[in-house]
Amino acid sequence: MSDLKSPGSLPGNPFDSKAILDGIRRRVEVETPTAAPEQVNRLATMVADGYRDLPATIERVAGRDGRGDHLVARSAWGQDQPGILVLSHFDTVHPIGFIKRLPFHIEGDSAFGPGIYDMKGGAYLAYHAFRQICAAPERSPLGVTQLYVSDEEIGSPTSRALIEAEGHKAKYVLVTEPARDGGKVVTGRKGVARFEIFIKGVPSHAGIPPQDGRSAIRELGNVIQTLEGMNDPEHARTLAAEIGFDLVDTRTSGGSDGNFTAPHTATIDGLGVDGKGAHTHYEQMYISSIEPRARLLHRLYQTLQ
Repeated sequence: MSDLKSPGSLPGNPFDSKAILDGIRRRVEVETPTAAPEQVNRLATMVADGYRDLPATIERVAGRDGRGDHLVARSAWGQDQPGILVLSHFDTVHPIGFIKRLPFHIEGDSAFGPGIYDMKGGAYLAYHAFRQICAAPERSPLGVTQLYVSDEEIGSPTSRALIEAEGHKAKYVLVTEPARDGGKVVTGRKGVARFEIFIKGVPSHAGIPPQDGRSAIRELGNVIQTLEGMNDPEHARTLAAEIGFDLVDTRTSGGSDGNFTAPHTATIDGLGVDGKGAHTHYEQMYISSIEPRARLLHRLYQTLQ
């Protein structure tokens, strides 16, 4: 069953929080602990069905080693060049039956449910933003690929190779892990990257004529600037200001699938919903974060090139 009737089915505001929250609720109510592949696959089918009426292709990668399937949804355009990779995951840490302890419900600005913050809310926002791109007469400059994996919560042992392969093909990676510390995106996580670079210069006289040589030191400076430029949240921050909210970046502990792409592809993490209580009995997302975060993802799709 599709999460929405058609790309243009939302009247008025296409980023209406109530309608988007209803789509998130349906995903939350399918419990998906990593160790229950049949449940993960049930959600994978639901998510795949949501793309059936869109200009997109669906690839389902069979699970192995007792894990669920992975899903790759690709826009029908822009796949002949490096584009945007959106990383999401189906699985949660909550065991089957936990939804009886933490059923989906709303209290004020908070919507509760297992996995709603980490990360079914963010994954749905990325999907919804993609629907709006598909509803527009003009396509995004770059192709969009959304990759859903089934085992992120245990370190992505069966999906890492797929993540790295898709990451190497992408120009940008957007990770729908939840926001941190009141809405901040994540530009650094615990981890390490090692680069082995060999630079060979061409000698010449510094005065007569220097243009015959090639400075290895100067080229090393260019390489350093290139590596530094791979981590640039300024574009997202500018777009957020246009939409009307401040986007601040932070560093955080723990890991995500973005750790596998950041060493070689520009990656922004924490683009999902704001909230608190990941992996707890009070996990919740803030309803007020739905519209601005969905609009931000939509604008990133529209403007990254």
